[in-house]
Amino acid sequence: MSVVLSVRIPRWLKEELDRLGIDYSREIREFLERRVREELAKRLEARYEELLRDSPLIRGNLAVEFIREDRNAR
Repeated sequence: MSVVLSVRIPRWLKEELDRLGIDYSREIREFLERRVREELAKRLEARYEELLRDSPLIRGNLAVEFIREDRNAR
């Protein structure tokens, strides 16, 4: 399902778009889709950074520690 989004632009700009044969509906749609993806990526990155800051630091090589712990348990 889609909705209509209206935008006011100067008359000269609309005339130039028509004269140049630019499909402004497609251009606007693609721009907005790209802009939304960029914003979502930026927010996801900020959330990731926040989670990293709030997480306890993992020290050393956990695999080595787990193997040693397992060997010592036998």
